[in-house]
Amino acid sequence: MLFKTPSVWTTTLNRSRPHVAQARPRLLPEAASATGGYFLLVEVSDTTLTTDREDKLPAYGHAGIGEVWIVNLADLTVEVYREPHFTGYGAKTVLRAGDKATPQAFPDVAVDVAELLKS
Repeated sequence: MLFKTPSVWTTTLNRSRPHVAQARPRLLPEAASATGGYFLLVEVSDTTLTTDREDKLPAYGHAGIGEVWIVNLADLTVEVYREPHFTGYGAKTVLRAGDKATPQAFPDVAVDVAELLKS
């Protein structure tokens, strides 16, 4: 796995960047795709929840980022967004402590939501 800052975000809104970006290794030809090869972006939101949902999420969907997780520290949930389209995402799932989050690109990986919510 390669973690890098998504150029799609810095050129779209030029604001703060996601906390985690999971991308394809540079050796794969798909890495040159329009999304820069990103499988998953993770935003950790406390005071930035409104900005993350209303500004960043539509920009990520418009750019074709396949999956975004918002770790919502205010509500102690993880919001999983999939099915990107021009104005945002078509599918949203809300996970809580006790649930497992599984990246769509890596179905054999399960992340304990309670671990993501620890402060």
